[in-house]
Amino acid sequence: MVEKLQPLLVVPASQDVLDVVIFIHGSGQSNISWNKVVVEVLAPMLPHIQWILPQAPRRPITIDQGQSLPSWFDIRHLPPFDDEYDDAAITESISMIEELVLAQVHNGIDSRRIFLVGFSQGAALSLMVALTSLHELGGVVSLSGWIPPLFRNNVHGVPTCPVLWCHGTEDADIPLSYAEDAIAFLSALGVPQTTLKFRTYTNLRHAINDPELEDVVHWLKAVTLGEQRNETKTPFL
Repeated sequence: MVEKLQPLLVVPASQDVLDVVIFIHGSGQSNISWNKVVVEVLAPMLPHIQWILPQAPRRPITIDQGQSLPSWFDIRHLPPFDDEYDDAAITESISMIEELVLAQVHNGIDSRRIFLVGFSQGAALSLMVALTSLHELGGVVSLSGWIPPLFRNNVHGVPTCPVLWCHGTEDADIPLSYAEDAIAFLSALGVPQTTLKFRTYTNLRHAINDPELEDVVHWLKAVTLGEQRNETKTPFL
């Protein structure tokens, strides 16, 4: 049975909405699949957060022999080569996420209460949005992500939002060295070490696990229910 893609899924907050998370899936995936993780694992522990899960359009993917799959941009190799950069699709996808951010701002949500969380290609897109957005975002979570080298010339200024980077030590699709290179790039930009958290997970491949999700919940609680709420901030060491 072919999964019918949903353009946008929204998981409402179970109490008054204080923050919004835009959760961006990876290449070849769907928001329907990730919605199960959000609804069953993340949302119950974060009742003040509304979750928005966009869906990538189908497009031909080179690494999959040109098969049309949900994807934010084309992928030619895994791990991605340094010279890979699907400019048109990346520009289109960045605009799509920016429109979601802007819609939330128009709904009365302070942009500093909007967070981007992504897996793999979705993490790369989250990071590229955060590095070019005119909005001051609340933060970004990268799960097994990377920052395409050819994108980096588009970055102007120093992003101020906190970043949580989670990566498996045995990831063959997006190796740990890609994460380390991106962290070095962010540090060179001037991102303060106090706002840049890097977590690795022993023996984890290109996937997620329970300790990683626990770290995501802990981090989101710290940045949403801490200083900006004039409360005691949850430490994340």
